[in-house]
Amino acid sequence: MKIRTRLQFILLVILFVVLAGTAGYYHIYAGEHRILDCMYMTVVSLTSVGYGEIVPVSGNPRAEIFTMILITFGLGIIMYGISTLTALLVEGEVSGMLRKRQMEKKIAKLTGHIIVCGGGQTGRYVLEELHKNQEKSVLLEQDESRIELCREITDILHIKGDATDDANLLRCGIQKAKGIVIALPSDKDTLYVTMTARMLNPGIRIISRMVDPRLEPKLRKAGANSVVSPNFIGGLRMASELIRPTAVSFLDQMLRTGDRTLRIHELPVEPGSPLAGKSIAGSGIKSDFNLLVLALRKAAQPGEAPQTAFNPAPDVPLSAGDTLIVMGDVMDIARARGRIQVN
Repeated sequence: MKIRTRLQFILLVILFVVLAGTAGYYHIYAGEHRILDCMYMTVVSLTSVGYGEIVPVSGNPRAEIFTMILITFGLGIIMYGISTLTALLVEGEVSGMLRKRQMEKKIAKLTGHIIVCGGGQTGRYVLEELHKNQEKSVLLEQDESRIELCREITDILHIKGDATDDANLLRCGIQKAKGIVIALPSDKDTLYVTMTARMLNPGIRIISRMVDPRLEPKLRKAGANSVVSPNFIGGLRMASELIRPTAVSFLDQMLRTGDRTLRIHELPVEPGSPLAGKSIAGSGIKSDFNLLVLALRKAAQPGEAPQTAFNPAPDVPLSAGDTLIVMGDVMDIARARGRIQVN
């Protein structure tokens, strides 16, 4: 039984006992005493306070028998209620409910965050990478054990619930989120959540995990910006280990080095950005943030596809709509993003 249901049941039972005692005294004395007096007598009897008989019980056999029955059964029910409330406090259920409300308040204040649906093996790696890159994230998972495993990575914000329930997506703040990763074990659930997420937030970026590759066209039609198959990526990785082991080792060192967290990231040049109009060298990307510019994706011109220049020259000018592909420490990347972000 859920904590709210248990609390409601206890309060209803206590209310029923008080009302039954009040009605009993009122009936025994045929309305000679006010209902408030009868209720006062009931509460005094049940709590064993002993303030005196505002309703004269002594000398009235019917009232004496009724009072004994009321105290015997009513006091037992009240003690059960008190012991249950104490157990809830000791077990931490009440405090857990309060923590849940505080967490939901924090989630409600988020904007531009990323929702991760599913805290399984794929979801945990996604959350770990988001944490390393200092991205705000919210986990949506209905299995408590998986939530606890994810919390070992970091004390993440989470909602316990089914991702296929629209209400849970709204509780995660999907309307204000910038992205959602759908890493559910069922392809059917993934397809449904993809479609729902696109309906709730038409501008959100959706990354969907799939097991059956035949589902990819449906996922893209449902609104997925990108579809990822762990089996496909795993197969490519195994082949790369055979063909290009040195390159794979370099990437592993970059991703898993202990003293630094190196990543390849993108820095968009938005309209009004301080980078617009400057050259790559004059932007301070290298001198101020120690970032290596790997490529420059120029803004697409009308009727043309965007062009990407690898290892661009330092004197290449930057324009609004361009995107820099850089490599460096995540802390330096975060500082650069904060500097060039348009408020």
